[in-house]
Amino acid sequence: MPTTSPQALARRITRMQESATLKMSQMARDLKAEGHDVISLSIGEPDFDTPQHIKDAAIKALNDGFTKYTPVPGLPQIREAISTKFKRDNNLDYDPSQIVVSNGAKQSIANLSLTLLDEGDEVIILAPYWVSYFEIVRLGGGKPVVLLGGIENDFKVTAEELAGAINENTRMVLFSSPCNPTGSVYQHDELEAIANVIAKHEQIVIVSDEIYEYINFSGKHVSIGSFPQVKDQTVTVNGFSKGFAMTGWRLGYIGAPTWIAKACIKIQGQFTSGATAFGQMAGAHALLSDMTPTHKMRAAFLKRRDMVIELLEAIPGMKVNRPEGAFYIFPDISAYFGKSADGMTINNSSDFAEYILNKGHVAIVAGSAFGADDCFRLSYAASEEQLREAIRRIGECVGELG
Repeated sequence: MPTTSPQALARRITRMQESATLKMSQMARDLKAEGHDVISLSIGEPDFDTPQHIKDAAIKALNDGFTKYTPVPGLPQIREAISTKFKRDNNLDYDPSQIVVSNGAKQSIANLSLTLLDEGDEVIILAPYWVSYFEIVRLGGGKPVVLLGGIENDFKVTAEELAGAINENTRMVLFSSPCNPTGSVYQHDELEAIANVIAKHEQIVIVSDEIYEYINFSGKHVSIGSFPQVKDQTVTVNGFSKGFAMTGWRLGYIGAPTWIAKACIKIQGQFTSGATAFGQMAGAHALLSDMTPTHKMRAAFLKRRDMVIELLEAIPGMKVNRPEGAFYIFPDISAYFGKSADGMTINNSSDFAEYILNKGHVAIVAGSAFGADDCFRLSYAASEEQLREAIRRIGECVGELG
């Protein structure tokens, strides 16, 4: 007999946490609907439009009849383009048969979790981590093991720390570089040291999320899969949302060992099948055509990063590092814990984010959502005018804490 009782829901959904970034974005929209002037710095979305030549490629694909179902792992055109891109940019030799195109990189990671993890398998997540990693791992039956890097090391975990966390139950190591939420970039020597540790454990699969690859201020991007000692243990995840401002296109992909790629094709075939046909053709064009808009976007983000750091550093108690990629700042705000204003005491990052939203009408995301409760995430994918005003409001709010 049908029931609407909450007790009827599966345990996997009742124990799943809502995405903190999407929740904060909704709270900001609700405040805005009430007539408040809300500045939202909570969502990880470039404030640039998709470059015109990519949109034109999608229109051409539509006119050329790319409106039907696609092969589950992607059209041959985009898999070939991704294979070329991996060789060109990453020193990765993935045959098109080893590439699986999905409805966003988030689905790519979910596919991997569902195909590689059994109940109780441990997944070491390098933290601060992207908000969905934790819940995606749990959905696949895995046990998240969070390994937190501190601000003193630009939020990066060392190879020695990783080695100390590995045991016989470790099945996967999951991380992003450039990192969401910190903007940290693992450099060549750091990745090589991590690769040397993992190479000693053949049962471990590395899942390297590189979706912010093109927003890198430190020089050439390095893929951990390019180190030969872990080539056959690495899955490289990427997508089009960040580097090409294609968030709404929902297009991501992996390059993986053949046995993993086949497994992901199998599970995707039962969930969503292939991604949108004309979107894939546009994605193929994006990878193989003019990258000037991407480079201009990166330059704009770099300028904003420097401005935002300067403004935040002027706020007493705000501890800020200098991230080398993505479009986030992840300040340590533990100096405000225990302080109060307007009858509210700041005990953790969630209190801080709520206080800033309700008092200053600026939407940020609590660091607890990323495994680092001493911090908050601020996205500088917004205009310079909005950023200046938002940080002015944040400074005003924390100035009232006592």
